[in-house]
Amino acid sequence: MFRAIWNGTVIAESATTEVVEGNHYFPPESLREGFFRPSDTKTVCPWKGTASYYSVVVGDKVNADAAWLYPEPKAAARQIKGMVAFWKGVRVEAAP
Repeated sequence: MFRAIWNGTVIAESATTEVVEGNHYFPPESLREGFFRPSDTKTVCPWKGTASYYSVVVGDKVNADAAWLYPEPKAAARQIKGMVAFWKGVRVEAAP
């Protein structure tokens, strides 16, 4: 079991993740509701495609663009389609 934790709160939890370039990508159904706000931010990776972002919200704290996903990845990254990865202080750890 893997957990994504920010501001002392588990925001995602899954028995399986896909690891790409050292980042754990969580299935969308593993995200806990109420902690994610869509962002207008987009970035482009040459081999994965265009990423969309979420800001992570816990209580009154907002971590802008701390989660990303590839809604329509290129063929080389098809295994992470719609899955969500984290950065900017979000800790991913194996649950005990």
